[in-house]
Amino acid sequence: MADKQLYDYQNNDEIALFVLVKSADVRVAKNGKKFIAFTFQDTSGTLTGKFWDASDAEIELYQAGEIVFLNGKRELYQGKPQVKIQKLRLATPDENEQVADYLPKAPVSASALRDELNQTIFEITNANWNRVVRWVMQRHQEEFLEYPAAKTNHHAFKGGLAFHTITMLHLAKAMCDEYPEIKRPLLYAGVILHDLGKTIELTGPVATQYTVAGNLLGHIVIVDEEIVRACVALKIDAASEDMLLLRHVILAHHGLREYGSPVEPEVVEAEVLHQLDNLDASMQMMTTTLRHTEPGSFSERVFGMNNRNFYQPKGE
Repeated sequence: MADKQLYDYQNNDEIALFVLVKSADVRVAKNGKKFIAFTFQDTSGTLTGKFWDASDAEIELYQAGEIVFLNGKRELYQGKPQVKIQKLRLATPDENEQVADYLPKAPVSASALRDELNQTIFEITNANWNRVVRWVMQRHQEEFLEYPAAKTNHHAFKGGLAFHTITMLHLAKAMCDEYPEIKRPLLYAGVILHDLGKTIELTGPVATQYTVAGNLLGHIVIVDEEIVRACVALKIDAASEDMLLLRHVILAHHGLREYGSPVEPEVVEAEVLHQLDNLDASMQMMTTTLRHTEPGSFSERVFGMNNRNFYQPKGE
């Protein structure tokens, strides 16, 4: 893998480097010809580009998950950077390019995330919630530590799901210290489980896509089903107040029905979980885009934050 990466290039620079194809969506232009809408990726971030007049052979060749050598020019389109593709080819076996080298990763190791998660589970003092969390996590821990938290918007990198969860646990602990009325075990259990359905909703950290279950059900319904399965296996009444509270906290964590929540928050811990989820996702999106923004200028627009852009101050 070369030292220079996607975000080392500035606007109007000529680009020549190996990149991973994160996505390759086939579309039809106004002239009726097919083109490929690419998202290219390396550890510095992602960049989009369009491959015009793509033949069927080229569509078959350039698939998500492949490493390609990209020649092109970085430019701005509607305020967002993209690459004008001039030439593209697959990496050859003798070039020995590895997919893992192109995946952005969580800034904390999987072992550290696992240790902190396991320590927090000890603090879930309600026996039913503790047992359910352990049962569900045992089934999905490997994927939980590897998967992204989203396909594109926030924490969309290897280990992003666990990193998002642990960051939220830090925020949850501070909230519980500040507001003793919050049921700490319920909030902790809700934070740990709230996005765990993404281990079934998504395909993994490489060329992340939605699975059939992800498209038809979504991660909120999926994790509720996992909780019910845990209750059956552990002989816990899924309709008991303890379990209804835990299930509600998770079912309501998107806040509003139009944002995908089957129900809206009606207990304190559900509202807190929703707010912490939004806060951490927003912080990650803002810090990521500002990392690539020159001081004294505005960032590119952030789709996941209502297409707003953010100013990078000149001072400290």
